[in-house]
Amino acid sequence: MADPLDLTHLRTLVTIAETGGFRRAADALHLSQPTVSQHIRMLERRLKLSLVERHGRGSYFTPDGERLVAEARKLLDAQDEVLARFAGSAPVQIAIGSTEHAGDGLLTELLAVLRTAYPDAHLHFRIDRSTTLTESVSKGVVDLAVVLGGNTTEPVGAEVGLLDLRWVAGTTWQLPPAPGPISLVAFEEPCGLRRRAVQKLGALGYQVAVTAESGNLDGVVAAAKAGLGIALLPFLTAPPGGLAEIRELPAMGSIDVRLVARRGLGHDIENTAVDAITAHYHSITGRRLRGVA
Repeated sequence: MADPLDLTHLRTLVTIAETGGFRRAADALHLSQPTVSQHIRMLERRLKLSLVERHGRGSYFTPDGERLVAEARKLLDAQDEVLARFAGSAPVQIAIGSTEHAGDGLLTELLAVLRTAYPDAHLHFRIDRSTTLTESVSKGVVDLAVVLGGNTTEPVGAEVGLLDLRWVAGTTWQLPPAPGPISLVAFEEPCGLRRRAVQKLGALGYQVAVTAESGNLDGVVAAAKAGLGIALLPFLTAPPGGLAEIRELPAMGSIDVRLVARRGLGHDIENTAVDAITAHYHSITGRRLRGVA
């Protein structure tokens, strides 16, 4: 009788396929990257097959590796079914991330719908910046994240809403004449909104100086309220008290809100989240998204 395959090693193999790499699989499994590599080497030694080939900094499954991933999924699914029948089904755990811009609006509806659809689920929350959350989803650390578009060259995830971009500043702040200097309050780099603001103000003839920056929304809003400069920020509804909209500057349109889901997340959870946020967005704004009937 042949020695059985180690299911832990097979789960590592499948996680590499679902997350897109050894480092991301290590993060998702809470293992070190050398341990993940060791699991694959042990599978290759056991089967006497090459499963993964490295090319430069990347790695790719061989045809044998791709076949084993497919078979490993079947074995792991069968094991999960047995455990569910005899040990009781484990509660669903969903890690949800959101930018601060969506935290008080779209995210509230998402959480309510997920709690209704999965009453026994354990929901874990994380508020962070779009770039950080998108990377966390790609690593498998976060299951779902509500992020702002415009930070990557290619759109990620599904569009679920639009936020109006508005120039805002403290109530006593006065727009200086152009050409001339202007003070900008912005998020720390990398930030797509900051780049858009600098480019537009520069095109209008201003010499832009970032006089205050922060890694979070509260810091940017506080600096703008204090009169340290103008800020370009997205809003679902009216700006908070203490901020005035600067209407003398050209309108900047809107920025898309996107829902990003990790690879391997159940389609039912992802679709439930997309439907919840788009419905909530439409109920507040009356707008329908592009391509949504």
